[in-house]
Amino acid sequence: MDDEVHTHQFIEKWSKTKTILLPVVVGDVLELRIYSHKNDLITGEYGIKEPTGPLFTSYDSIDLAIIPGMAFDSKGNRLGRGKGYYDKLLPLIKAPKIGICFPFQLLNTIPVEQFDICMDKVIT
Repeated sequence: MDDEVHTHQFIEKWSKTKTILLPVVVGDVLELRIYSHKNDLITGEYGIKEPTGPLFTSYDSIDLAIIPGMAFDSKGNRLGRGKGYYDKLLPLIKAPKIGICFPFQLLNTIPVEQFDICMDKVIT
């Protein structure tokens, strides 16, 4: 999405030595799929390029999760787009969660709901 940090170069670089997982919208949930190459991406429901690789469900083996958001606050709270996709996915991932955003998206405070998952760190 245009208002999210572009991670394409990061993904390409690290996919040579690490297993990269990317989300795929399936109904009202996000599934994780293994990224193999940019040529194996297809345009998904929201116009976002999504991987066609195998489904990944070994959540306990994830070492690090990098999570986009519309905004984050200084406490690591995340504001999404309101569909709840990450609200359902993030509780499954026990690995450290790093929110990524542009500097203007890092706010002093944002509204928080009881089911929101806090990021361990936010980088801009």
